[in-house]
Amino acid sequence: MLTLIGITLIITGITFFILKNILKSNTSLNWFTTKRSIQILFLGILISALNGMFFYADAGTAYAVQYLSGGDKMITTQGLKLKWWGRIIPLSYETSIKDIIVDDLAELPQNGQGIYNRKAQKWEFSDAIKAEISTSVIVGVNINDEEIFLNMADRNKSEAKLIFGRVMPNIDAAIKNTCKLMDAQDYISGQASDFDRYFRDQLENGMYQVEQYYESENSNEILGDTTTVRKINVGKSSKQKKFRIKKDADGNIVRDNSNTLKQYGLKIYQAQVTGIDWESSFDERLDLQKNEVAQTQLEKQQAEREYYRAKKEVAKGESEKAKERARLEKIQIQQTIEAETAAKVAGFNLIKEKKQFEVEQFKAKSKKVAADAQYYENAKLVSAGLTPQERAEWEYKTAVGVAGQIKDLKLPNTYVTGSKNGNNDNLLNSLIGADLAKRMMSEKK
Repeated sequence: MLTLIGITLIITGITFFILKNILKSNTSLNWFTTKRSIQILFLGILISALNGMFFYADAGTAYAVQYLSGGDKMITTQGLKLKWWGRIIPLSYETSIKDIIVDDLAELPQNGQGIYNRKAQKWEFSDAIKAEISTSVIVGVNINDEEIFLNMADRNKSEAKLIFGRVMPNIDAAIKNTCKLMDAQDYISGQASDFDRYFRDQLENGMYQVEQYYESENSNEILGDTTTVRKINVGKSSKQKKFRIKKDADGNIVRDNSNTLKQYGLKIYQAQVTGIDWESSFDERLDLQKNEVAQTQLEKQQAEREYYRAKKEVAKGESEKAKERARLEKIQIQQTIEAETAAKVAGFNLIKEKKQFEVEQFKAKSKKVAADAQYYENAKLVSAGLTPQERAEWEYKTAVGVAGQIKDLKLPNTYVTGSKNGNNDNLLNSLIGADLAKRMMSEKK
């Protein structure tokens, strides 16, 4: 701006100086005297000189200042800075480079300081499928090492040359190499993240060296679901040429380090694929494949549904069988418990009857023993000598007992007694005692 003002003042001063000398009789130029024209001329020169002496450093921009004396300096802070009529090379801290997929009638966003946009290019994958790939890369300069920064600025002279001459070719090489390593079918089948990883790794550490190899294109395929597994023989196989990352004997990746961004102290903050526009033939194939996959998934789900329905019926039958078994086992247990209870009750009753029988036996024996004891006591009393009172009582009881049985007693019609006096009392007593003894013996038997 100051340069423009200075040049304008210089031209104005020179113009009025010439007109004043040519048109001396013109009174309208009286204000523009020769002295005043020279003053305007020197003011313009001064302003132009001041513009070459100072410059304003913007925020977010690093400057390489190259002085007339041959030295240079890195400036990273904003504000009014001295450049002593030297040259400045501004470089943004972070520069955004985008490949954008646009229609034929659409326009790209405008470029600016630190922003570079270009139309996405078509790239060919390993299986010969082409697609426009849009990418977004953010590159940052190294402001921590002044020597590296100044060397990069000296070699590239401007930010535009650095981006268009160094960064973009590396982006193209990285995309090309990554497309070689992958089929379009592999990309849509879940390897998109691998594409981004390969792409960024090459920008940061150098391009991969790739090598060719051959793999069987048609191989036996195993298909199956939850119930069946089938092996499909697809016939004679053919070989397909493919590419892979070259590695040395130790398994390390072999890279092409002849032109890497590391040489310029650049750092990759972001590198990713933001969109892919496949060619129309592949889009049609994708649509057919999607329909086929959807149909296969539907049939698979139906097969699984039938499988689980059959499992459900079997499980239901097993459940009903188990329920019926449990019911019958419950009835069986109840009947068994009832039978065991009845058997135990019968056993207890038998034991009770047996015990009762034994009790009755013991009672009968007790009575018999008591009777025997009584008879024995009576016999002893008969044979033993008693007091007159006891004898009279015993004779009374005996008489009463004999009186009931005397009528049944059969005595012999003729008997001989040994008594001289003809006393029959002893005879009667002997007969009664004999009869009592006979009864006692019969009861004992």
